[in-house]
Amino acid sequence: MSITITEKDLPTSLTPVEAVEAAYSQELAEVASKLVRGLPTLIECDKELAPYLFMNVRDRLRQAKLQCIYLDGRQRDPQQGAIPQGLIGTMISQLRDAVRGATERRVVVLPHLDLLTTSQGGLTSEAREVIPLLYENPELVWLGFKDPSFSLPKVIENLFPHWLSILGTSRNRLRHLITQKESRKFGRDFSPWQLYKYVSGVNAVRLRRLLSTLEGEDYPADPKRAYAQVRQATLTGHMEIPAVDLDKDIGGYTKVKAKLKSEILDTLSKRDRATDAEEVARLEELIPRGMIFWGPPGTGKTYFAKAIAASIGAAITIVSGPELKSKWVGESEENLRQIFHKARQSAPSIIVFDELDSFATARGTYTGSGVEHSMVNQLLTEMDGFHKDELVFVVGTTNFVESLDPALLRPGRFEFHIHIPYPDDDDRRAIFEIYNKKMKLQFTDAAMEYATHRTGNRYMTPTGTAFSGDHLNAICRAVARLRMRENVKGATDPKLIEKALTEFDEKVELHEKDLPVVATHEAGHFLVSIFCPHHAPPEKVTIQSDMPWAPFFTQFKHEKKRIGMSRSEMLDILTVLYGGIEAERVLVGDVSTGASGMGSPGSDLFRASELAELIVEVCGMSNLAAPLRSFHDHEGKRVVLSGSMAEAIDRQVNTIIVEAQAKAAAILAKHKADLVKIRDELMEKKTIEGERTREIIDELRARYPKDVGAPGPEVKLGSGAGTTAETASANGTEKKPAKKKDGE
Repeated sequence: MSITITEKDLPTSLTPVEAVEAAYSQELAEVASKLVRGLPTLIECDKELAPYLFMNVRDRLRQAKLQCIYLDGRQRDPQQGAIPQGLIGTMISQLRDAVRGATERRVVVLPHLDLLTTSQGGLTSEAREVIPLLYENPELVWLGFKDPSFSLPKVIENLFPHWLSILGTSRNRLRHLITQKESRKFGRDFSPWQLYKYVSGVNAVRLRRLLSTLEGEDYPADPKRAYAQVRQATLTGHMEIPAVDLDKDIGGYTKVKAKLKSEILDTLSKRDRATDAEEVARLEELIPRGMIFWGPPGTGKTYFAKAIAASIGAAITIVSGPELKSKWVGESEENLRQIFHKARQSAPSIIVFDELDSFATARGTYTGSGVEHSMVNQLLTEMDGFHKDELVFVVGTTNFVESLDPALLRPGRFEFHIHIPYPDDDDRRAIFEIYNKKMKLQFTDAAMEYATHRTGNRYMTPTGTAFSGDHLNAICRAVARLRMRENVKGATDPKLIEKALTEFDEKVELHEKDLPVVATHEAGHFLVSIFCPHHAPPEKVTIQSDMPWAPFFTQFKHEKKRIGMSRSEMLDILTVLYGGIEAERVLVGDVSTGASGMGSPGSDLFRASELAELIVEVCGMSNLAAPLRSFHDHEGKRVVLSGSMAEAIDRQVNTIIVEAQAKAAAILAKHKADLVKIRDELMEKKTIEGERTREIIDELRARYPKDVGAPGPEVKLGSGAGTTAETASANGTEKKPAKKKDGE
């Protein structure tokens, strides 16, 4: 069936009453039929639509010779001197007269049921007087009208065995709701189906009012102005259409963009271009309406949702999960109901639930008031109530996708999941290029390369996380402020970027007595890593870093896309972790607190113990009888074991640690002279990196070909891997906080 229509097939004029008949004739015929058979009926609709629906039903009931009484609360023929009772008081009086004066079957219309309920869905004081009247006379047949924004108490709901929801307009009926004159504003090739995506949530009466006010010339070459007027008129509440371009305003994330385009935007585009009704319906079945964007904070999850909205001309509303909660019973669910109602009125639209996990965690796991259970149920109800031709999308953003209720993640609900991780090198470069252009920072090529490298996996933010898109934005704004303060007119060089990053950071100043110890410690890590063939070779060692969270550190080569590591690699990492403290024993004759970090989770000893336990208890790389069994629960805590098993595990862990420590000590004892040279050079230059690092490695390889193996593959240090107690390794795992859930 074709979706195109000629102008002559459209009506020449329409009154609101005619529009209601044209839009809802089937539904209203069903209502009249139910009422004639004595079934009370409740119609959920917009307030402005209720009078017109009543008039239509009344005319149908007259044909069946069934009388209607409309209790709208307006005083008719008030007696002289009578005290005004107000709307509710008058309505109650009318209801009492109708109930107690009726001796034959009548239809009593209740257009203002919402006045009987509180905002939490409870009964008002007046409603307590009304409820007995509603159940008093069995000869009366009730027709009620319910505003979608309000919920009804069960005692009122139970009065109506038949419910009907009239929200928006059916796509198939839209052709009967626009006149010939109005269609000319959309060009010669007008298609009601193209218009429908902007008015699907608008009732027939409001639609007629909207279309009758369209401005502009007839048969324009470009109908964008007419569609823009319609789009603007359908926005409600805090809904807005963002101006975010998926390609121009969001840098990098090529795979994320490709998935969004192929799975959603391209499908919607094909649907808009389709000229056959069956093809449109088929494509609509393919479009996921619920999406989960998950990943660390600051990576642009909400920004991607805005870009999707802009791409399809959708209005967007962003809702904070915690803000939905209320201490009043029923109000949280009511908040959700109102959000979805407004989104449907403004379709096409996108609802973004920021921090979805704040109320949609798996049911049965709540530690709060329990309101979350009701909120999840309400959210499921609203999402299940979507019409397939209704373009309302729901996006949930979260840092903890694993904590969400499984019922939300099944197909038909939040079925489309997309991970938005920390940006990689290419992503960061693209993001910097966008901000460089927007803020006119004039980055040189060297500055762009430095900014990309300086925010990479080898570095962390002061809070201990990788650099997100928000961090990159903050860096560029800091550069812009610095350029303004120092009146920089030329290009931005790497020094300016570093100054913007660290200008106001508190620097760690080494005491003169600490300098030899720290230099010895870092030189130990540096040298031992060279003689561990399964460990990543060193790239840099410094005792004068500009980074407050890593004032001195040894940095190793880093390889992307490693999914695991061998036992030999893990044991060499363990050996390098003990290189610092063993170097102190060899050259200083004593040990400092550097390796322990005073109990810091990022310290050498803490992470060495963690890695040894990982080798034995999780990875099964020991001599235990059950080597592949994990002895930890899902939170990483050791499960309760028998005394003998716990003793066997601890013995294996201790053996691995002792062997790694002995290996580090043996390497340093054999190459003590080289350790002294590296320490002295480090004390003099403060930093050894780049070409000088490669020279040292090549020199040692030439002198000790049997001890220095081929440098093997680049290794990404994993759980427990590291360098010094105070610092950062190539992958930025130093100063690592306690274990967090994936995505935090």
